[in-house]
Amino acid sequence: MSIPEELSYTKEHEWVAGLDDGITVTVGVTAFAAASLGDVVFVQLPEVGASVERGDSVGEVESTKSVNEIYAPVGGEIVEVNQAVADDPSIVNGDPYGDGWMFKIRMAGDAEDLLSPEEYTALTSSES
Repeated sequence: MSIPEELSYTKEHEWVAGLDDGITVTVGVTAFAAASLGDVVFVQLPEVGASVERGDSVGEVESTKSVNEIYAPVGGEIVEVNQAVADDPSIVNGDPYGDGWMFKIRMAGDAEDLLSPEEYTALTSSES
């Protein structure tokens, strides 16, 4: 399973893109999470304009196997959601690092506790 090198990751199996600009980041679930979930049948996204703290539950991903929370990997304001994944949740399984992104956050503060691709690889190796 590929783990893109340009992304950061969380222990909750989310990916974070755009940390380079330090302003707005894009968040999605990893391919590992999508594969573990099975067929995604429902995605609940946060509301645009919502203020979130790092670690807050901001949505859900429901599959044929389970329901899992989506957490904010950084604090800030939700500035955009991907309505396409709410309309067609299977996108999460088919393209988790591309069209399957979940939401964007305008960051307030820093991005602590994110994992490097190497750290995330080690985490998923121990969980498989």
